[in-house]
Amino acid sequence: MRWSQSYIPTLREEPVEAEIASHRLMLRAGFIRKLSAGVYTYLPLGQKTLSRVVTILKEEMDRAGAQQVLLPALQPIDLWKRTGRDVVMGQEMIRFKDRHGKEMALGPTHEEVITNLVVGELRSYKQLPINLYQIQTKFRDEPRPRFGVIRSSEFIMKDGYSFDRDEKSLDQSYQAMYKAYEKIFERCGLPAIAVEAETGAMGGSDSHEFMVPAKHGEDTVVRCPCGYAASKPRAVMAEDKSKASKDKEKPMEVVKTPGVHTVEKVAQFLKAKPTQLIKTILYLADENPVAALVRGDHDVNESKLQKVLEVETLLMADPGTIQKVTGAPVGFTGPVGLKGVKTIADPAVLSVKNMVVGANQAEAHGINVNTPRDFKPDQVADIRFVVEGDKCTKCSKALELQPAIEVGHIFKLGTKYSSRLGATFLDEDGKQKPFIMGCYGIGVTRILAAVVESLNDKDGIQWPVEVAPYQVDVVPLNVQHAAPLKEAEILYDALQKAGVSVILDDRDERAGVKLKDADLIGFPYRVLVSEKSLKQGQFELKNRKTGQVDMVPKEGAVEALLQAVQA
Repeated sequence: MRWSQSYIPTLREEPVEAEIASHRLMLRAGFIRKLSAGVYTYLPLGQKTLSRVVTILKEEMDRAGAQQVLLPALQPIDLWKRTGRDVVMGQEMIRFKDRHGKEMALGPTHEEVITNLVVGELRSYKQLPINLYQIQTKFRDEPRPRFGVIRSSEFIMKDGYSFDRDEKSLDQSYQAMYKAYEKIFERCGLPAIAVEAETGAMGGSDSHEFMVPAKHGEDTVVRCPCGYAASKPRAVMAEDKSKASKDKEKPMEVVKTPGVHTVEKVAQFLKAKPTQLIKTILYLADENPVAALVRGDHDVNESKLQKVLEVETLLMADPGTIQKVTGAPVGFTGPVGLKGVKTIADPAVLSVKNMVVGANQAEAHGINVNTPRDFKPDQVADIRFVVEGDKCTKCSKALELQPAIEVGHIFKLGTKYSSRLGATFLDEDGKQKPFIMGCYGIGVTRILAAVVESLNDKDGIQWPVEVAPYQVDVVPLNVQHAAPLKEAEILYDALQKAGVSVILDDRDERAGVKLKDADLIGFPYRVLVSEKSLKQGQFELKNRKTGQVDMVPKEGAVEALLQAVQA
C-alpha cells in the first residue's frame, strides 16, 4: 500500500477524552474514531490489525479442532426467558419490539442461541464431542463506557462452545481451548496469565480468565509469590485470625448525621475510623431481601455472596425497596432491629467493637453497636473482596493486587443451558441426557487495546510483527530526490513479491513528519532510504521495539527483512 493513497489521519495533539495510553494512541495513530459513547469506527489501520488478530484466532481454533459458524446478533427475548438470563443481564441487554410487537434483543452473548441451534441436530453420543465458534459483534448497554475499546457498548468477540457427553470429555475440550488460548495470546505478543475466575452471568463451574497486566487495566489480578493467581471476584484470603478488640462495650446510641451518607463523611463527622464503620448493603436474592455486612474499608463481593446464598439471581435493592424494608432512605441501612431480612456478616465485622452502623432512620446512625448484644447475624461467611495485606490461603504470604486487562475467559458451563433448553442426546446406555457444555470467549477488539497498553513508549505504539497493520514501512527521505524514491519503489515491490506486508511512505512531507508517524503508528520495522545512505550502497533499518538502528546492504535488504519478520 502507498501512504499517499491511504486514509491514515494521525493526530499531533493529545485527545482530551482519552484516559489511558491505548485509547490515546489508537486515536492519535489513526486506528479508531469515536462515534458516540462506547461506539467506535475502525479506520483502515485498525481494521487491518483486527483482521490479523482474526487470522491468528482462526488458525488456532482450526488447529484445536473447532469449527466456525455465524450466529444471529438479533435474538428473541423468549429464548432468554427460558434460561432466566433476561433478568440476570438486566439493563445491559439492549431490548426493543419489532414491528410485529415481538420482544427482541441485540445479542450481548450467544449461549442460548448456540444451545438452541443443536436441539434436534446433535442426536447421538457418536456425534460428540463438537466445538463450534464464531467471531461476531456483541452489544451491551454499558452504564459507563470507558478506556476506548476496552469497555465499549459494541465490540467484536470470538466466542466458542463445546458439547460433550460427560465431565471427562469436557475436561479434554476445556484443556484444548486453554492451550489454544495460550498460543493465541503468545502470537499476539501479549503477556497474558491464566487466573482462577468467576463465571458471573454465564454460570457454570470451573473458570479461568486470561489477564494482561496493565497500569490502567480495569480489572484486578490477585497474586501471590507462591504462584496463586485469581481474578478479584474469585480471590479468597486466609481466615482473619485477628482477635476482637478488647475495648469496653459502650451503651448504644442513635445520633443524627444530617447530610452525611458515605463511609468517609460519616467517619469524619463522628470522628471514627473507617474500620469502625459497618456497611449494610441490601440485596434482593431471588426476590427476597438480604442484608450483607462488611467493614467500612471493605466491599461486598457479590459473586461470593451469591454462592453463599445459593440463589439464581442477586440484585442490589432499589431505593424504593430499601425504604420499604428499612423505613429509611439509601445510606442509612443498619442491622439493628432489621426485621424480615436475612443478615450475612463478613468475619471481619465480628472483630469490631463499638461499631457505627446505619440506624434505619433518615439522617441517623447508631454508634457503640456490638454483637451479639445489639444484633446477631444469621450467617457469618467470607463475602468481601480481597484487599492489600490479606494473606494467601496456600502459603500465608501477603497477597498482591495488580491492575490488568481481561482478554479471554473460559468456562465449564455444565448443563445449565442444555437442561433448560431441552438440548439432549441419546447416550450409549439408550438414555436421553443433556449436553455437558463449555464456553470460550476472547475480546477481539480488546486485544488491540491490550497490545497497545502493554507495548508502547513515549513515541507511540510497538506492534508485534504478527498483528501489525504493516510489518515494514519503507520511507524515502525526500520524494523530490529521484534516486531515493526509485530505490524505495524497487524495495517496496520486492518486499511485496516476497510476501511481506509493507507500506511505502511516498508522501511529499518533511522527514520529521514521516519518522514521527512511523514511530507513532508502530510499524515493527522502518527502512529509511536517503541519498546519504545510497552513496554507501545501504539502507537504514530500525527495529521499532528495540530502537536499534542498523545499516544493511541494499542487495541484502529483502533477505534481512524476511528473516526479521519471520523470526
